[in-house]
Amino acid sequence: MLGLQFDTATSWAEIAKDNLEQILTDHAFAEQKAASNAVSIIINYSEESELVTSMSEIAIEEMEHFKMVHDLMRARNMTLGRAQPNDYALRLQRFFPKTKDRTDALIQRLLIAALIEARSCERFKVFSENLEDEELCNFYKDLMVSEANHYTTFLGFARTYQDRTIVDKKWQALLAFEAEFMKTRGNRAKVHG
Repeated sequence: MLGLQFDTATSWAEIAKDNLEQILTDHAFAEQKAASNAVSIIINYSEESELVTSMSEIAIEEMEHFKMVHDLMRARNMTLGRAQPNDYALRLQRFFPKTKDRTDALIQRLLIAALIEARSCERFKVFSENLEDEELCNFYKDLMVSEANHYTTFLGFARTYQDRTIVDKKWQALLAFEAEFMKTRGNRAKVHG
């Protein structure tokens, strides 16, 4: 369903389990960044009413997820701490050439957001399937569904702004690029690390 071209090894889940506070901190900040991205799309494409409506819903939901992760951490006597650098989104953004065409720029943003959500969904699935902690297992299963919905929303919008054949070609190229650099990841307790 997600179309990812590289699967996360269960060894990543073991690293994440052994560094639970770190993975939860990284996850919380990833949700915050996702909310910020949706708000940024609203600001930059405010004339696109359907897009604005969907991005508003996503921004609210992502901030709710941030709060859920933070509440979970507090219940376990963990501290959020500071955001750590994560080059995953930056690497994806470098894939596409800079463009002054607003439509192309929007499609690029939507495809990158779709891929981030797809990879998050896949990682949450791997994590939930390798946890003995029932609360965390259910927590990540629920979030996995939400991430999948966001993925389809972003990809669906990208396909409405340009010919689907062209968008799908860009999407496949982005997936191949991401798969290649994901082969060197999976050794840190980060959602996309």
